[in-house]
Amino acid sequence: MNGVRKRLSPDLRRAQLLDIGSKLFADRPYDEVWIEEVADLAGVSRGLMYHYFASKRDFFAEIMRVESARILDTTAPDTSLPVADQVAAGLDAYIRYTVEHEHGVRAINRGAMLGDAEIQAILSDELEVQQQRILAALPAEIREDEITRTALRGWVSFVRAVCMDWLDRRSISEDEVKQLCLRALDGLLRT
Repeated sequence: MNGVRKRLSPDLRRAQLLDIGSKLFADRPYDEVWIEEVADLAGVSRGLMYHYFASKRDFFAEIMRVESARILDTTAPDTSLPVADQVAAGLDAYIRYTVEHEHGVRAINRGAMLGDAEIQAILSDELEVQQQRILAALPAEIREDEITRTALRGWVSFVRAVCMDWLDRRSISEDEVKQLCLRALDGLLRT
């Protein structure tokens, strides 16, 4: 183990383990992250890791759940605003979140590449919530259109992909990322 063991409350210890795990999974493929390494970095025994998480898969799934919940919380719309302002504010919040929690966002995107049904369900649920938020703000006649529903689901995935590319390359400004995403949504909804 690394250094002196520090006593933390169960909630703080669990949060610490999840934070360490999200950083490791952001940088490396799932198969290259070891529970023993997480325990060592946290200064705890491997047994304590298994006290909190039954398996590496459960640990990874919990990281996905926590990050997904944080993203949904951060991007929650102010429903008193017009739809365009709600979307713009949610997009600003998501872009800001990707910068401030880059390791968590990267871990989620690595999770999207795994074939695990539970992890896929977590990510699909997040996309569904984001889609439903935008649909809820649209007029009823547009909201029920299946093409609009499909376009919005694709747009949410598009935003995620654009933000990941931007984090990797930083070749355009944050405002350009936002404008690109808003123009894409405008184009989708106009058709």
